[in-house]
Amino acid sequence: MNTDFLLFNLREAQEEIEKTIRDLETDSDYGEPEFFVAMMHLYHHVNTAWNARDSTPEQSKNCSDEDFNRWGRYPTDLEVMAV
Repeated sequence: MNTDFLLFNLREAQEEIEKTIRDLETDSDYGEPEFFVAMMHLYHHVNTAWNARDSTPEQSKNCSDEDFNRWGRYPTDLEVMAV
């Protein structure tokens, strides 16, 4: 696995979660449009962490638009948890 790229994307996701929580706690004007953008950013990094886990350091460094879009999509090889 491309640990450096995984860590970069997971840290970006962590930062977005922390920022979103802070904003929800402190900004009374925070609404659905802001939450929508935050969630798109969060999902992009979580999805990329999974989808690009086997990319080479060279591939992740020179990420093409096609890679960026493909890696950012919801994974097709993960099942949604159900109870």
